[in-house]
Amino acid sequence: MSVVPTNIDFDWFELPVLALVYVTNPLHLWYWVLGLTALLFLVPWLPPKKRGSAQALTSITFHPDRRAVSARFDETLLDAGLRQDIDLPYECRNGGCGVCKCTVLHGRVDPGLYQPSALSAEELAQGKVLMCCASALEDAEIEYQASAAPKAFRDYTAKVVRLQKLTHDVMQVLLRLPAGEQIHFKAGQYVNIILDDGQRRAFSFANPPHEADFVELQIRLMPGGRFTTHVFESMKEGDEVHFEGPIGDFSLRESERPIVFVAGATGFAPVKSMVEDAFKRGLKREIHLYWGVKTLKDLYLPELPARWAREHANFHFIPVLSEPTPEDQWSGRTGLVHEAILADFPELKQHEIYACGSVRMVEAIFPFLKQHGAEDGACFSDAFSVSARSMAFQPRQ
Repeated sequence: MSVVPTNIDFDWFELPVLALVYVTNPLHLWYWVLGLTALLFLVPWLPPKKRGSAQALTSITFHPDRRAVSARFDETLLDAGLRQDIDLPYECRNGGCGVCKCTVLHGRVDPGLYQPSALSAEELAQGKVLMCCASALEDAEIEYQASAAPKAFRDYTAKVVRLQKLTHDVMQVLLRLPAGEQIHFKAGQYVNIILDDGQRRAFSFANPPHEADFVELQIRLMPGGRFTTHVFESMKEGDEVHFEGPIGDFSLRESERPIVFVAGATGFAPVKSMVEDAFKRGLKREIHLYWGVKTLKDLYLPELPARWAREHANFHFIPVLSEPTPEDQWSGRTGLVHEAILADFPELKQHEIYACGSVRMVEAIFPFLKQHGAEDGACFSDAFSVSARSMAFQPRQ
């Protein structure tokens, strides 16, 4: 006797699933089911910016011009304003210079990651933030200093034509501009390298202004540094590099005072630019360069300033090692670089001091030099810093 089924109890879900069971590893099928279930469970907990920009807009009103613009949760106050044609003051775009400092008048704003030298704890408590790092958590109003006139930085694209390792952690990068194109800058200025996501990394010109068809950078490898790691591990000749500049007002002042350069590590880059420019312009002022590093292997290109000293009677080169090793067989100056300066110049009142190096170095040496006569109006610095994100500094809320 034949049996005829009278009821089929499979629904629309079971039919395709059972078919998959025969052709797919059941364990893999369970992985898919569990993964989709977890995804559906997590969707309600995702922040608004993960679920479409329509829910991720805030309004930012910029004072004193009272212009309101829309901002995404994933962009800074500066990016939101510039994107909508507000002329805002800025330079480094990396939380290091403090040029874009503003005051939050209303609303909650995340200050982001920045260099403590650019924004003090007291300023943060007063409601100040850096526009290049801060983002609005809700509708907000901020006030910036309109008198800080914005500067138009030109964008450039250049090709890498030379990569030369100067020492174990310093790379010379030579960028060639397109044929017929030049960049006009002052010795001591810098450029912002523009990364794929719009972040910036600041590096000083190492070449003098009269060599305007290329850009020389001296890049130190920073532990965990995104761009510097790329330079040392992935960058190759022929690669294109996008940057903006020139930026900054650090340069030699016009005077007859003797010059004391203080360089730490790759702070030698802007010094090289300024010294070669001074020679080109025929300046006869006395120039002393104190270059402080830890060990002999950190002293890259030492033959260059040594040659300057031989060729120019007004130039003097004093390298200083703070932690020389026995292998260095070092017979030169040792200790801290400012101690070497004060040993040679107990009185600095008539000198101009140009300090190039890390923020920590500059902040450490200036008080000592000023105790020996260095004047506020004659002390200049081009303190550089690693990216604020690499520093991972954020104040406690």
